Amino acid sequence: MGRVESPLTDLADAPKQGDEGAPPARVVFHPEFRAAAADLRPGDRLLLLTWLHEADREVQSVHPRSDLTRPREGVFSTRSPDRPNPIGLHAVTVTATTEDTLTVTGLEAIDGTPVIDVKPVLGDPGAR
Repeated sequence: MGRVESPLTDLADAPKQGDEGAPPARVVFHPEFRAAAADLRPGDRLLLLTWLHEADREVQSVHPRSDLTRPREGVFSTRSPDRPNPIGLHAVTVTATTEDTLTVTGLEAIDGTPVIDVKPVLGDPGAR
């Protein structure tokens, strides 16, 4: 339904989580999905689901946070982007909108990452 535009272009340079220094980024919607995003406003808290297109789908266990001093764990107990079905989940806040874009904070996805869905955070005052 769209893609991420971000100054983050390399997985090695991306923060592990959005609240660990992710720069502002944009979600650009394909024209056929603009109406679905028409009511999103600055201040809205959203969950973005992405397809982590550069993930290694063969990985089933990792050292959490790439820390080799920690024992390996199955990827389903971690937030590793490398996993059999690499769907990313990102809690973001909208800071600006245009007809086809959202500018958001808290998004650690790299430039070009496909966005597959957008959902409001439940319990957020702006959620409808």
